[in-house]
Amino acid sequence: MGEHTVKILIAGAGATGGAFGTRLFEAGRDVTFLVREARAQTMRANGLRFVDPGEDRTNHIPVLTAAELAQTDPSAAHLAPGDSATANGSSSTPFDLVIVAVKANGLESIIDDIRPAVGEDTLIIPFLNGMAQIERLVEEFPGQVLGGLVKIVGTIKDGAIHQMTDLAVMTIGDLDGTGVPDSIAQALDVPGFKLQILDNITDALWEKWIFIAAAGVVTCLFRAPVGAIMAAGGHSHIVQIVDELETVAAAGGHPVSAKAREMTLSMLTAEGSSFTSSLYRDVTSGLPSETEHILGHLARTAADLSVATPLLDLTLVQLRAGESLRQS
Repeated sequence: MGEHTVKILIAGAGATGGAFGTRLFEAGRDVTFLVREARAQTMRANGLRFVDPGEDRTNHIPVLTAAELAQTDPSAAHLAPGDSATANGSSSTPFDLVIVAVKANGLESIIDDIRPAVGEDTLIIPFLNGMAQIERLVEEFPGQVLGGLVKIVGTIKDGAIHQMTDLAVMTIGDLDGTGVPDSIAQALDVPGFKLQILDNITDALWEKWIFIAAAGVVTCLFRAPVGAIMAAGGHSHIVQIVDELETVAAAGGHPVSAKAREMTLSMLTAEGSSFTSSLYRDVTSGLPSETEHILGHLARTAADLSVATPLLDLTLVQLRAGESLRQS
């Protein structure tokens, strides 16, 4: 990629993409958001408000829609609303880095949306839960995908990005031993969050996948927060769920570390805890969920590895049946 400014496209301006994108923009990085038409209009008119524990501010960060990305040069994103710039009929200038920060149910559409931004040297980092996104993106863009995960507590309220705590960590790594280019590492190393680069990013992705899946199975199967499940005598069943899912990871060649297991059990067996998984919150609120992306994909992976997962399978039956009723 040479010695030039790294051009970064962030697909999605939700809690994750909005928070990390703001930090990158405020550090002077060349950042553009790829968002839906309505979101683009709002951001162009009002900017992107970001509230963290220490500050409340609004930035006017360049934005593009998928249609604009396909038809215009990305430099058009820096123009005022209503202005435009064409690429004389050519395809859009590739970005150096594309960060995918959308919900799982938006993965397929975003793959098509980002295609004009991806050149031969473009790298892609998805910040979705699970492993299905890695497989899909590698299938579409072989040799151009890095592994990535983030830790942040955030939400969107009245269109603004709210980072609820000081926790903000971005972890990336290569999937094939080629390493993360220095230009990408330097571009992502900015104030406001901690950047980690791992040699074993696939192991880290599996550990997070197993934790999120375990939290989803526990809270969705028993339909309650952790504290209520524990009070009802659920401790041994929680441990059984964690054991079952960790067996899948071990069979897949990515055993969960003792430290990660301890963290998982600590969170999922805490007396009086109000903790629920994001999957549980989405399902009980009647919102689109990551059931298939997280649990369905894990069940298929387990089947391919000949690992029995009766509690995972039971949870999937319950969630799928509920979704069927919701859509009827």
